[in-house]
Amino acid sequence: MAQRIRKAVIPAAGYGTRFLPATKAMPKEMLPIVDKPIIQYVVEEAVASGIEEIIIVTGWHKRSIEDHFDYPFELEKRLRDAGKNEQADEVTRIANLANFVYIRQKGPYGNGTPVLNAKSVIGDEPFAILWGDEFIYSDPPRLRQMMDVWEKTGIPNVSAVRIPEKDLGKYGIADVSDVEPGIFKIKSIVEKPKSGEAPSNLAAHGAWIMPPRLFEILEKTAVGKNNELWLQDAISTLAKEQDVHAVEIKNGKYYDTGNKLEYLKTVVEFGLKHPDLNAEFRAFLKDLQ
Repeated sequence: MAQRIRKAVIPAAGYGTRFLPATKAMPKEMLPIVDKPIIQYVVEEAVASGIEEIIIVTGWHKRSIEDHFDYPFELEKRLRDAGKNEQADEVTRIANLANFVYIRQKGPYGNGTPVLNAKSVIGDEPFAILWGDEFIYSDPPRLRQMMDVWEKTGIPNVSAVRIPEKDLGKYGIADVSDVEPGIFKIKSIVEKPKSGEAPSNLAAHGAWIMPPRLFEILEKTAVGKNNELWLQDAISTLAKEQDVHAVEIKNGKYYDTGNKLEYLKTVVEFGLKHPDLNAEFRAFLKDLQ
């Protein structure tokens, strides 16, 4: 049986320039989806999947992420003194979700750098990687589905979702061959293919389960496009050494909260699901038409 996945790395050091000026002083990962920041959805997915330790790679401007998952003694006391026990329970629950470790990013630009920065904390274990500014909502959780495949096969894997043809140019699209229903062997990943050049409609991105060997590869990977260290380049090298699978996520919906329009769509959708707001919010939207 494959070694159990206990740790997850969440890169969260980017500047969030697409959301300026909102992200001038607030991390993009802390933008709220109604009343919960984006990164909390990511952490809750990891914890619901069985992850015990969360390594968040941040920058100097991301202190509020650390504060959000900290134990809020003063806030809890104030809430309980005011009789707001439900809110007190919630803020305390957030701090107890997992063991949190924070690392300040060092090295070249690129999404491979924060992963490499986590090497000393991960050690000689397989681990998960999830972005802090996007998530897939699914039942069972996306990462749990990936971990189930890992535990069955011991083969590194990437989450994958079907993308409409008009959006294929926005993502890394996998060239794959069938292994079994819902599981594919990745031959290559074409990053943001031009119209007509996508090898499939399967976007492989958002979450990874990787062996510690990835760190050795990242250390030797040259900076690539835009003079950045790319995680995809390292995974492509790994795929030449051994199989890497794409796991098509069942019952899942991808929320790309890293761009303004999709972020707004996500807020509206979750507002319509919110138990305290849905009826009034739905009526409000109808009145706008």
